[in-house]
Amino acid sequence: MPSMLIPRAHLFGNPNRIAAQISPDGSLLSWLAPKDGVLNVFVGPVNAPQEARPVTDDRKRGIRFYAWTYDGRHLVYGQDEAGDENFHLYAVDVRAADPAGAAARDLTPFEGVTAQVQHISRSVRDRILVGLNRRDPRFHDLHSIELATGNLALVEENPGFAALITDDRYKVHLAVRDTAAGAREILHRPDGAWTPWISFAPDDARSSFPDHLDAKARSLFCRDSRGRDTAALTRIDLATGATTLIAAHDKADIGGLLEDQETHEPLAYSVTTERLHYMALDSRIEADLSFLAGQDIGDWYVMSRTEDDRAWVLGTASDKRPSVDYLYDRASRSLRELHQARPELANTRLAAMRPVTIRSRDGLDLVSYLTQPKDDAAGAPPMVLLVHGGPWARDVFGFHPLHQWLADRGYAVLGVNFRGSTGFGKAFINAADREWAGKMHDDLIDAVDWAIAERVADPTRVAIYGASYGGYSALVGATFTPQKFACAVDLFGISNLVTFANAIPPYWRSWSPVWTARMGDHTTEEGRKFLASRSPLTHVDRIVRPMLIGQGGNDVRVTVAESDQIVAEMQRRNIPVTYVYYSDEGHGFRRPENRHSFTAVVEAFLAQHLGGSCEPVGEDFAGSSIEFRAGRNLIPSLG
Repeated sequence: MPSMLIPRAHLFGNPNRIAAQISPDGSLLSWLAPKDGVLNVFVGPVNAPQEARPVTDDRKRGIRFYAWTYDGRHLVYGQDEAGDENFHLYAVDVRAADPAGAAARDLTPFEGVTAQVQHISRSVRDRILVGLNRRDPRFHDLHSIELATGNLALVEENPGFAALITDDRYKVHLAVRDTAAGAREILHRPDGAWTPWISFAPDDARSSFPDHLDAKARSLFCRDSRGRDTAALTRIDLATGATTLIAAHDKADIGGLLEDQETHEPLAYSVTTERLHYMALDSRIEADLSFLAGQDIGDWYVMSRTEDDRAWVLGTASDKRPSVDYLYDRASRSLRELHQARPELANTRLAAMRPVTIRSRDGLDLVSYLTQPKDDAAGAPPMVLLVHGGPWARDVFGFHPLHQWLADRGYAVLGVNFRGSTGFGKAFINAADREWAGKMHDDLIDAVDWAIAERVADPTRVAIYGASYGGYSALVGATFTPQKFACAVDLFGISNLVTFANAIPPYWRSWSPVWTARMGDHTTEEGRKFLASRSPLTHVDRIVRPMLIGQGGNDVRVTVAESDQIVAEMQRRNIPVTYVYYSDEGHGFRRPENRHSFTAVVEAFLAQHLGGSCEPVGEDFAGSSIEFRAGRNLIPSLG
């Protein structure tokens, strides 16, 4: 291995500890950490975390989501099977004597059903509210589940809404529906029948949505872009419909909220432009925000709070320091470091991430993040354009393993918030309508051209790399602008927009109007022709650069057919392609063994075509389900 390279295992292996939370009564801390190589929940006394023990015993994909309940005993967590996204919800009694976590109980033991936690209330402590698509796979009915017994009770049948909005007593007050015209409606039922109450026009629908009710269910708090570009925070009176503006920002949508835990009144809000910022709405929170802003911890966010609000657990995001969790004592204004996610990187010289704003050819500001190689070299370096998924998501500042890994291998790395990315106002997100492989891709090309002009990138050595929508973008780069990129890496990307739209999971069907308005209508002949014209599969004959494709066999969002069909078409035309398949993964590679193997393949592929450094594969295929369905021989260094 070349000297001084950061081992891939330090970046993509299991973290040491992450996702810390504090119990509502403040007596216990919890976090995720490996147990026999698999992420599980550990719990220990807040003043003696060294005494923590595992309370779960997952032996497959690892736990990613868990939450405390208010009954003083239980944690709940979700888990699916091999990435199929049919999540079961489990409960574990943290006060039980069993140290191995074997007492975890499946609260939703239903095959082919995905459970969604709707509400964990401090007003109804013995039960939680869960959505289940058991009756109709398209819609989630609301059920309460008694934590001690697992008893299930129907609260509300969902007749066809995208969401139901409840209060702290689990009573349903409102519903959300996306209309065929692309608008978003909030409905109520003052006379027992659901009727439209508030309507967000199609231009507002992607940036406007209900957030939560106050504790007395008299007011609804919304992100609301009506009459303005950025989404403001508004209060809507349930009795009169009167709307009051609470907060707004001229450059960004209102982001996260910090609420009063008793009244649910907003105390503070965040916005993210290039970096994350907090603004106080209540004088009780101003001193906390001021203190935390003055600490050298990077961007921070509240992950959990005690019920009396005396202690917060904070997560942090800093470009050159992997995630660190802290316990914040509000009374003493003090921070206690709980743990680092990757302590093995503590003494490693990591690369800085620099926010840059790039102007698109038609005048949009594209907030982007550039990470450059640590060591200066003569001439412009090769570059990897990393395209985020969604596309209705965004890149943010912080520690990103992909950025650090690629920069360490000698590549500049650029992440771009192309039009359609969220948080920048409705004009920016609506500018992406029907622009898949159109102006959305132009933004990426404009960013590459900027990097070339700034001598950030060697024009002959630029790769495009992404997952999900980012994978689609990689395929678009290889087919719509085939000479622009030296190579492309597509991770479960969409190759055919028509087959993709026809294969979305049933419980996404309520969002179909959104997809139709934003992408194109797959239900009409004209719409299918348009979508085909924007599909990489249609233009596969244009591919002239090396291609690497990765896919999970159980992906329900971008099914295996999306990768299979473009690989088959490339093979039919004798176009070289390397295709890597994982039978036990879904939309994202969760098992560390699979992450190790895939990043080893990507690194060898990029080194071959861009010329960066490469750590030998070594034992990185051990324990992985990796299967080369095509083209292993095209990367000779894999052996």
